[in-house]
Amino acid sequence: MDELYPPIPLRAEGFLEVGDGHRIRCQEAGNPAGKPVVVLHGGPGSGIAPMARQHFDPAAYRIVQFDQRGSGESTPGADDLGANTLWHLVSDMERLRERLGIERWQLFGGSWGATLALAYAETHPSRVSEIILRGVFTVRQSELDWIYRGGAANLFPREWEAFLAPIPAHLRDDPLAAYASLLEDPEVRHRAAIAWSTWEGATVSVQPQDSFVRQYAEPAFALTFARLAVHYFRHGAWLDDGQLIRDAGKLAGIPGVLVQGRYDAVCPPTTAYELHRAWPGSELKLLEGAGHAVTDPGVLAALRAATDSFRE
Repeated sequence: MDELYPPIPLRAEGFLEVGDGHRIRCQEAGNPAGKPVVVLHGGPGSGIAPMARQHFDPAAYRIVQFDQRGSGESTPGADDLGANTLWHLVSDMERLRERLGIERWQLFGGSWGATLALAYAETHPSRVSEIILRGVFTVRQSELDWIYRGGAANLFPREWEAFLAPIPAHLRDDPLAAYASLLEDPEVRHRAAIAWSTWEGATVSVQPQDSFVRQYAEPAFALTFARLAVHYFRHGAWLDDGQLIRDAGKLAGIPGVLVQGRYDAVCPPTTAYELHRAWPGSELKLLEGAGHAVTDPGVLAALRAATDSFRE
């Protein structure tokens, strides 16, 4: 069986006004009478990825995607961070669901998309049919410290040195705060954004790949990615520390699959394991030989198996 379905063309595209001066780009594909699923992109700031539609049988699923506030073609962009929080995104999802006339939908997201899926599901559990998450991230301080305060540096020392390079030496004990300042400085913001984004590109796969580094280092992508990520992570995504795992009992009765790489250096598997323990009825698929990237060994096959199992 192929790991991905063939490319799936769009069936509809447009913009939805969501308030606060924001409008989000939305897309639909697949069967208009099929099982609704909303695909939540990562980042924050990555934007819609056409390949993400290929996790779903287009004859069985009604596939919905949208650019989150500040991302992709949604407006305003990441240079205006007013009214842009996790809870604004949850509200946008609910507005989109109502606009599309969907009673309940499946949630599908990886990394930051997993954060948003959990926040939405714990707020609106009656609107969720199933949840599929990859590379689970819940924005706990321990998770942020791992990736941005030296944990993952033990695995990627040369790449960590490059991540710290734009930061004055006396500010390196708090990289998030330092990058927040750098990204506001017109003289250095582009260099800083590329360094921030390249760090994730260098750590995302279990086998480091130049293609990921080049993708994340593209200047326009890097600036959006860095500005939104720093904005969200400095505020702990407007969550109580540990809130999404603490409140996972609200997901009882919602079938869920957690697809997690054993060697995920961005979002280590302890988070997926703790979420699985707190979420009654969830299934954890811990993949040997995989890291954080969706293209790592076994990840695509596990995601397709999950979407196929829920398509009826």
